[in-house]
Amino acid sequence: MASLEKEIVDLIEKKGLTLGIVESATGGLISHLITNVPGSSDFYKGSVTSYANETKINVVGVKAATIEKYGAVSPQVAEEMAAGGRKLLAADICLADTGIAGPGGETPGKAVGLFYIGMAHKDGVFSRKHEFGGDREENKQHAAAAALGWLREYLISLP
Repeated sequence: MASLEKEIVDLIEKKGLTLGIVESATGGLISHLITNVPGSSDFYKGSVTSYANETKINVVGVKAATIEKYGAVSPQVAEEMAAGGRKLLAADICLADTGIAGPGGETPGKAVGLFYIGMAHKDGVFSRKHEFGGDREENKQHAAAAALGWLREYLISLP
């Protein structure tokens, strides 16, 4: 059975699209999974690991006011990361993530395992909330799988 990443690579190539990724809490894991598949260089534009808020702001284009108002782990920041990454990387689709992998980082109302996945494409900019209950590595793995699962879902929906 083909891996999720291989299925995504096949779908992106079939649809003639390009992909970029902006990661925070997953630290490059989503990019790693995609680039492990032969042929990904045909459509993969690159990635930014915007772990620090300064990188989110100065490189990706997230507004400082958005981080100040909602926090770095928010749907608003995930969406601005995806939109900024799509523009920066000149990609048809951009995935982004922000979250609290753990074991620290918890704040009032934002527990360890909280992630927001952002996606920007021709139809707009969107985000999804996920709450995982694992340790740091498990949370990163779950977030990467959630992001790739959503990307697969989107690609299948295209004509």
